[in-house]
Amino acid sequence: MIYITQAKNDDDLLGILTLQQQNLAKNLSPEEIAEQGFVTVVHDLDILRRMNDAAPHTIAKIGDRVVGYALTMLPQFRTDIPFLVSLFERLDQLHWRGKSFREIPYFVMGQVCVAKDCRGMGVFDQLYQGLKKFQSEKFEVVATDISSLNPRSLRAHERVGFETLQEFPIEGKEGMWVIVGWGLR
Repeated sequence: MIYITQAKNDDDLLGILTLQQQNLAKNLSPEEIAEQGFVTVVHDLDILRRMNDAAPHTIAKIGDRVVGYALTMLPQFRTDIPFLVSLFERLDQLHWRGKSFREIPYFVMGQVCVAKDCRGMGVFDQLYQGLKKFQSEKFEVVATDISSLNPRSLRAHERVGFETLQEFPIEGKEGMWVIVGWGLR
């Protein structure tokens, strides 16, 4: 049985890292990327632990196995993952419901992923509902960016209720980055 909780210890964080490695674009075939989606950013245990201490990650588990995760990344970590610096810089210029992101409590969805054998079981939606339950008292909105080359992820985020805030070209590659936001209150 799948249950949604928050990461509580290093075993949970190591489970996130294992699932992340299994779903990195560089570790997947072009067919898997097109059909199943992919993750881009690589985290390490130290940064995951610090992020989790600041605002716990939401995870899906079967027994002790992490089968899904949604990483909570506060703006204070904006420089810790160079790949995401430009997202935070763009968010500094954007607005949510008429207010600047600089004025509201928000976080970035550092990454969301579901194990291959658990896809199509509603885990993605359950992760986001759990995230909303766990974080809505402290935060007004969650934002992230998604590659237009990952249509599965774009559709899934739209289904949950994320709204497109901005699109911009992927540097040196085909496609666009799509910045999306979802109200937690």
